[in-house]
Amino acid sequence: MRTTADVVIIGGGCMGASVAYHLARRGVTDVVLVEREPLLATASTGRNAGGVRHQFSHEANVRLSIESIHLFEHFEEAVGSPIDFHQDGYLFLLSTEQSVAQFRAAVAMQRRLGIEVEWLDAGQARDRVPGLDTRGVLAATFCGRDGIADPNGVTMGFARGAQAAGVEICRDTEALAIDVRGGRIAGVETTRGTIDVPIVVDAAGPWAGRVGALAGIDVPISPLRRHIFIAQPPGEGGWVRSSADGRTERVAPDTHVMVIDFETTFYFHREGANLLFGMGDPHEAFGFDTTVRWDLLADVVDVAVRRLPILAKTAVSHAWAGLYEMTPDAMPIIGPVAAIPGLFLIAGFSGHGFQHSPAAGRVLADLIAGADPRFDLSPFAFERFAGTPRPGEGHVV
Repeated sequence: MRTTADVVIIGGGCMGASVAYHLARRGVTDVVLVEREPLLATASTGRNAGGVRHQFSHEANVRLSIESIHLFEHFEEAVGSPIDFHQDGYLFLLSTEQSVAQFRAAVAMQRRLGIEVEWLDAGQARDRVPGLDTRGVLAATFCGRDGIADPNGVTMGFARGAQAAGVEICRDTEALAIDVRGGRIAGVETTRGTIDVPIVVDAAGPWAGRVGALAGIDVPISPLRRHIFIAQPPGEGGWVRSSADGRTERVAPDTHVMVIDFETTFYFHREGANLLFGMGDPHEAFGFDTTVRWDLLADVVDVAVRRLPILAKTAVSHAWAGLYEMTPDAMPIIGPVAAIPGLFLIAGFSGHGFQHSPAAGRVLADLIAGADPRFDLSPFAFERFAGTPRPGEGHVV
């Protein structure tokens, strides 16, 4: 491992890898990325559902999505690695007048930015997704360019591109201390030695608060456990059923369309031959525990079968839990920490980090390299928490 560098990135998930790749593209290659796990993308990056969407309520997040999804669409051409990316759309189901009003405002903003988002009634939503029950749904929104991407493929594509340009990636390497001298970043102590460095990037996701504490700052990011369950197709007929008159009908989608019941946060999409689903627990406390709570499954299924009845006939083959990195306003922190020159943050994406990693990594790399990021970063500034609270992201699921 190098003992000196221009930049050290702490965290080898999608964000850290994206920053490393985009720095290398700007000629900043004396970079060391440290990841405490044996492999990259095995923490929160590797435990998410892979969703990618334009449909956010905050304009800054939509702008991140526009840039990020454009790169996903051209990833192999631009980065040099193929990824698994399916643009079968996101369907949001809305069941209260308050949600309908909130989404009407968001759709108007999204369309102003050039995003094609459809406004559907309950019947039109039901027609889009075989097996869907839309009772109680007042309206729905659909964007066909939203979809599902492969977090591991994206992260490894960025990492390979960075390494090819000269970035050093150190796995099984934990940051133990950040040396701040004269009020500035001076170095990082790791389990493999010390690196003298003037710039440190905290890309540690749910652990970004702990990394920030190494430099003596309080980063308002809290880890929140979220579960994902995998349902196998029913034994008889799979996701297709035969009626008494001999006709067949699909009882679950055959595409990767992501369906989100906004009021409950229940969501599902096809995952190969199986069906992936999950839902937030409103009683979940902040913490780093990623043990699967199997008792939660009964509550999720109670909601799930009301929207996709066939789930009542399926068996859950396995499950896992990952961590959201929540900020008070559900908006990320991207940029420098003014109180400690040389310290940069890229964390706190509150459940939508993977999908924004291409744009967020590019923006931060521009800042570090001294280039104009061509992006209004004020909604993401670390210092915003010291002032009057601003509107945050309302479409967190």
